[in-house]
Formats: sequence, C-alpha cells, structure tokens
Amino acid sequence: TLRTAMAIGADRAILVETNEELQPLAVAKLLKALVEKEQPQLVILGKQAIDDDCNQTGQMLAALLGWPQATFASKVEVEGTTAKVTREVDGGLETLSLTLPAIITTDLRLNEPRYVTLPNIMKAKKKQLDNLKPEELGVDVKPRIKTLKVSEPPKRSAGIKVADVAALVDKLKNEAKVI
Repeated sequence: TLRTAMAIGADRAILVETNEELQPLAVAKLLKALVEKEQPQLVILGKQAIDDDCNQTGQMLAALLGWPQATFASKVEVEGTTAKVTREVDGGLETLSLTLPAIITTDLRLNEPRYVTLPNIMKAKKKQLDNLKPEELGVDVKPRIKTLKVSEPPKRSAGIKVADVAALVDKLKNEAKVI
C-alpha cells in the first residue's frame, strides 16, 4: 500500500509495525509522535478506518496536538498559513477556515486518485520507506478497550404486503396502533 502511494506521487513513506491490535487512540498517539518528528503543517487523514469504522483518529490526533481540525472535507484550498475546507453537511455546503498547522479528515469526494503507471511503480521501489516500531516513537499501543462480545441483531419478522393504501392505513390504525 505504501509503495502504491509512492507510485502515485508520495516522496517517501513511514511504516510503523506492531503485532498489537491498534485502536484509534493508539493510532492517534503514533501519528502525534510522527507529526512531532516530521513537523508537517497539514495532516490529511481518511474519514474513518475500514477495519472498525470508528471515525475517531483524526479528531483524537487534533486534540492530542491542540491543532484545529476540519472533518469530512470534500474540498481543500491552502493559501499561505490558512486552509479553506469545504464540507458537506445536512443543509448543504459549509466552508471553514483553519490556521495551519491543522488536521483534516477527508470525504471520498475530495479528489480523484491518480492511476499507478509501471514507470512510477519502478521508481517507487527506490524511494525511501522507513520502518519503525511504536517503542522507537515512545508510544504504548496496548489496547485500552476489550471487546467482550459480538452478536448478531435479532432477526426481524417478515413484512407483509397490502393490496392498497386503504389496507395499509387500516393495519397501521388497528394492528400497529401507530395512527
């Protein structure tokens, strides 16, 4: 994945390796350590993780660093020391202005990813890929939350078909008692 990112255009990559289950807080702490080391002015993360769907890491990272944040960005414009972020909200579009350094989490509409080409794949093999362990960053990644149980929701009873609107209204009044 990191080599693909470099083939798409990243200059270098950092891989933090661990056998521990990484929860959002641990990832945020690792990113904080990397941000303090690398000193970027803008950190862009995905909206949520694909493994646990938590949508927490970006917000936690912003809190740990004390940096401003914008979530669900569909458009980002950086001008000098300011980032203008457009995000979709229930009522339409909202535009925020952030002073850099800042954290932004993205919506899938932010951009159209580039295609990976064979020459860039070959170039990516020569780009710098640093491997680190959490201990090297001074971060304890032990899980803080323990999953006790995962169970399926109860099965729903089968629905019914009604012949027309009058039959639907009758069932809602007499059987469901909702109107």
